[in-house]
Amino acid sequence: MKKGALPNKSKLNLQTNSNDTFSLMEGQKPLAERMRPESLNDYFGQQHLVGKSGLLYSILKSGNIPSMILWGPPGVGKTTLANILSHELDRPFHALSAINSGVKDVREVIQRAERQHLFSQPHPILFIDEIHRFSKSQQDALLGAVEKGVITLIGATTENPSFEVIPALLSRMQVYVLEQLDKEDLIGLANHALANDQVLSKKKIEIAEYEALLKYSTGDGRRLLNCLELVINKSYEHEKLVIDNDLVENTVQQNMVLYDKTGEQHYNVISAFIKSVRGSDPNAAVYYLAKMVEAGEDPLFICRRMIILASEDVGLANPNALLMANQCFQAVHRIGYPEARIIMSQAAIYLACSPKSNSAYKAIGKAQEELRKRPNEPVPLSLRNAPTKLMKSLYYGKDYQYAHDFDGNMVDENYLPEYLEGHAFYTPSDNPNENKLTQKIKEFWKKRYGY
Repeated sequence: MKKGALPNKSKLNLQTNSNDTFSLMEGQKPLAERMRPESLNDYFGQQHLVGKSGLLYSILKSGNIPSMILWGPPGVGKTTLANILSHELDRPFHALSAINSGVKDVREVIQRAERQHLFSQPHPILFIDEIHRFSKSQQDALLGAVEKGVITLIGATTENPSFEVIPALLSRMQVYVLEQLDKEDLIGLANHALANDQVLSKKKIEIAEYEALLKYSTGDGRRLLNCLELVINKSYEHEKLVIDNDLVENTVQQNMVLYDKTGEQHYNVISAFIKSVRGSDPNAAVYYLAKMVEAGEDPLFICRRMIILASEDVGLANPNALLMANQCFQAVHRIGYPEARIIMSQAAIYLACSPKSNSAYKAIGKAQEELRKRPNEPVPLSLRNAPTKLMKSLYYGKDYQYAHDFDGNMVDENYLPEYLEGHAFYTPSDNPNENKLTQKIKEFWKKRYGY
């Protein structure tokens, strides 16, 4: 099952040499890398974009390619498509990874592109993998070059670009959504690998049943090829190998963690992790953390959840937990896998072993609930700012008592709208740290709030 390609374009396909030998180095590459297509002839999926009625197909025919973001789940061909666009249009191609590239790297590529342009070479393509991990300053560094056409920027992301890409850059780019590969695409990809890979094509391999391969691939072409290669490496011993569902199940279950980063398992495992930390069980917390790490979960996703946990479930019982979680996020962002797992383990154990309080979580919830009932209550006049004479004439700021003018920097002032005077939203939990806070609150606010 081949996909539509542009007519009369040179292709850069892998070829064996004249005596049909295959280099050891090439053979050692993973199957998914060996089968990475370099033309639309061998590209599977995304026919809404690269089919003959697709937007990218039309763009390639015109030869004018805009800066763009390729948004889609892992393993659907974002990086491959960027390479194909470069090959088809005969453009210089520069690639950066947001994980290990900084502003300096971006500027160096732009300077190189400017020099190439002086020699009348076509505008190069700058491909940035995981562009959602670029900081604001890194994205800002791209703006001028994109706007002036010095480079054509192609960014790949698994995250919603509306949230992860700065508006100024996003407004200068087209967003194309890539979809998970369907059953037909995945089967075609597997058969294409058996027929055309320079290692597998020399072996007698037949796929009798596809259901298990499709189940474990979850629409991810790279995962499909990884599963296929795993089964072949484990089971091919004789002259012929017949791959059926039982063989795939027995092989893959022993070597892979069943964890779909976009499906139910994703939500089940992160839920179990959160509940284990909340329940103060460090062993269960580390187990579910390991399950996510083994499955290749985005470490920053895990860290973001721990930051939320640190406030929602640990909260004021141990305010240092939020500092620890935030430091974990920053460290993991700098380090990445595999060492990031150690930092996340430390943070998870610390959070699980910390005393727990959800008083801050409940307090903001109560306040929001009250606001929904009466959202337009005015701020008391004494608390309003009065920068103009008109505002002062309307008694803005009148009778405001400056807390620092009183003993202990506190004054018996009503800071709530009149109808809420004396209404307490914050109820301290019973733990050593909040017991200290409770004592201070009682000493000063008991008459007003009834603590």
